Amino acid sequence: MKSSSSQLSYSDVTPNVAALPVNRSAELRFGAMTLRHRSAPGRRPALRTPGSWSVRTAWRPWSLSMLVTVVAFTGRLAVLDAADAKTEPAWRPLPLITDGKVDPSWTHVGWGGFAVGDGALRTECDPKGLGLLVYSKERIGNNQIRVVFKTKDAKSNAGVYVRIADGILEQARQPGAAFDRDAAGKISKESMQRMMDSAEREEGPWFAVHRGYEVQIADAGDAWHRTGSIYSLAPSSAASRMPPGEWKTMIITLAGNRIFVDLDGQRITSLDPSGPDVPARKAWHEPKREPKRPEAGYIGLQNHDPGDVVWFKEVSLRPLPTANAR
Repeated sequence: MKSSSSQLSYSDVTPNVAALPVNRSAELRFGAMTLRHRSAPGRRPALRTPGSWSVRTAWRPWSLSMLVTVVAFTGRLAVLDAADAKTEPAWRPLPLITDGKVDPSWTHVGWGGFAVGDGALRTECDPKGLGLLVYSKERIGNNQIRVVFKTKDAKSNAGVYVRIADGILEQARQPGAAFDRDAAGKISKESMQRMMDSAEREEGPWFAVHRGYEVQIADAGDAWHRTGSIYSLAPSSAASRMPPGEWKTMIITLAGNRIFVDLDGQRITSLDPSGPDVPARKAWHEPKREPKRPEAGYIGLQNHDPGDVVWFKEVSLRPLPTANAR
C-alpha cells in the first residue's frame, strides 16, 4: 500500500473544544490518522485538561516524519497535563478533633453540641433547640469547602452554614429561646411562639439562619429542603445516590456572590442570590431574604433535633481551582 507523507505540527492540530460538554471525548482526524482524547470525569475535553490521548490509523504504513510528529505531540500533551495537575490547589483540612475533644478552633452557639466518636464529630442534639458549631479562626470566601459526612437515617437533619456575617461569635453568650416539650417530645404552644419571636430577633443560631446560607443535610426532604439544597433558596436537582450510613462528599464552591454544590461528584445546586429565581420566604424557620450576606464569612456545622444524628469526618478548604474544575 501507498504510505502517507503528510507532515503534522502541534499548531496544526489545536482543537476547538470549548463548546463540548463534560465527560465526552474529542477526536482530531488527519486523513488516515485519528487522535482521540478521553477527558477525566467531570471535565471538558481539552488539551490542558487531564485525560488520555490515543492514536488510531487506517491500515497503512506511516512515514517516519508522521511518526516522529505524533510522538512529539503526545509527549507535549503529557507535559501539559502534568503542569495542570501541579497547579491544582491542594486541600487544607480544618482541625476537627484534638486530644479526643472538639478542636478549640470551633465555637458552639445555641443548644446541644458535638461529641467525638469513631474519629469524627457527631451531633449531640438538645430538646431545647438547634445549635451551630462555628469555625472561629477565619472568614472564608472564594474557596471550595469539602465536607465528608454520613447520617444515621434519611430523616437525620443537619447542615453546613457558609457566609455567616460578623456577629455570630457574640451569639455564643445568648442561645436564644428554648422549647418546652412534654414526655412525648411535643413542643408547647407557648414555647413555640417564644422560639418564633427569638428567631425573628436573630438570636443564637438563628443569627446564622438569617445572616448566612445553609447547605442542607436531610435526605428525606423535598428538593428545596433536602441534602445539597441551599435551604429554601435553591433546590437540589437530584437526591443523594448514597444510602444513609455511607460516607458522602459534598463540595461547596463560593465564587463571588454565587454558591455551587456538588454531591459525590455531581453538580446538583447553584444559587445566585441576586437572580430572579429566589422564591419568597414561606415559613418562619426559613431564612430572611433581605440581609445581604458577606462574600467572605464564617462557616458552621448545625445540630438540629433529638434523634438527628450526623457525623462529620472532614472539613477542608482550598482556593478556587482552574475554571475547568469549578
